[in-house]
Amino acid sequence: MIRKIRLFTPGPTPLLPAAQFAMAAADIHHRTPEFRALFTKVLAQLKDFVGTKNDVIVLSSSGTGAMEASVSNLTSPGDRVLVLSAGKFGERWTALAKAFGCAVDVVEAPYGETFSIDKVKEALKLETRAVFMQATETSTGARHCVPAVAKLLKDTNSEALLVVDAITGLGTSHFDMDGWGVDVMIGGSQKAVMIPPGLSYLAVSDRAWDRMEATYNPRYYFDLRKERKNAVKGESAYTPPVALIAALGAALDYIAAQASTPDNPAGNLVEGRKKLIENAETIAAMTRAAVVALGFRLFAPDCPSAAATAVYAPEGVDSGIICKELKSRFGATITNGQGEMQGKIFRFAHLGFFDSLDTIALVGALEHVVATKLNMPGFEWGKGLIAAQKVLAERKPDEAAARTCICGRADACCSLQHAGYGAGNVKLVH
Repeated sequence: MIRKIRLFTPGPTPLLPAAQFAMAAADIHHRTPEFRALFTKVLAQLKDFVGTKNDVIVLSSSGTGAMEASVSNLTSPGDRVLVLSAGKFGERWTALAKAFGCAVDVVEAPYGETFSIDKVKEALKLETRAVFMQATETSTGARHCVPAVAKLLKDTNSEALLVVDAITGLGTSHFDMDGWGVDVMIGGSQKAVMIPPGLSYLAVSDRAWDRMEATYNPRYYFDLRKERKNAVKGESAYTPPVALIAALGAALDYIAAQASTPDNPAGNLVEGRKKLIENAETIAAMTRAAVVALGFRLFAPDCPSAAATAVYAPEGVDSGIICKELKSRFGATITNGQGEMQGKIFRFAHLGFFDSLDTIALVGALEHVVATKLNMPGFEWGKGLIAAQKVLAERKPDEAAARTCICGRADACCSLQHAGYGAGNVKLVH
């Protein structure tokens, strides 16, 4: 049997063919008018993709480099910061802040859950200089409520900067960085923009730029002020990965073209971004419906991410077996759990160059694994596929954007639906 290799991992994600072609043709020097034109265009496109009027800076690094740059540029040794942590990447914020000498307060939630706004308010101090959080915690398939945290900081007149790791959130969740008051939002190339690892980018508010002038943690390669100064000239401070910049430009063009019209065949990046997000939300909903129909339990049922879905393995089954079977039999690569959840959960990604047919194929492959390896009670061929197809058939084109809560939680447990959120009289069920 021919096996077509398919990535269903939350990074790297499947590559956009147009981006691969752009990389192959990117034989230009980075200190030339040709590259300056390309780089200037990409920086402008990134503003539309993030959804901000703030400056966007591109770094030659993985997303962790941008996380480190946020800490080193915005803090000084001894600064008190607050980390909101519910998984491996929240724990990374804690490690980075400690590495740069910050006094770190942490609000933790169990893996697969999100934190209560009441707890965040309790931990927020007058001297808190920054709050670091994830938009989506890819290690657990959970989504956090960025607007609720941003509103809390506004309502308490906090001077803390809000820094959001949206590396898997951008392109899978609807964000309003400027409207909410997020100070730094971070993205990465190997995620929803469908190109290889190696680039990260940060949208930075005026408040954050001002803070950088008063902080004195060491920084050199990741000095964001250098990058901002050079970006005005269409250059990066140091040698950039030219091919990846070209790929990013092609990917953003592709996203824009998803909203093309006869009058505007090039499309619109803002509208294209919305369609990309709705695509991720749709296939995430299809996946959740399918695995539940097959008898699995979701790992983050109350705050599910559209970037990745985490699923419990059946009792007594190592989740690595499911990952191995899907890859060896069908060429489908998914991810095991991370840290303490390794062997207990498996994860399907939905961000990037995926569509509904990819999801249907994956659900079909999973049914084969369930039928031949897992011996799950009540299994019937097609139950997962029917559930996925039903979601696809009934889902509205703008369903995620029309939700009352951006995080997709029920109104009864969403912190943004209650005037008294954070006051101690409203408690989230998460």
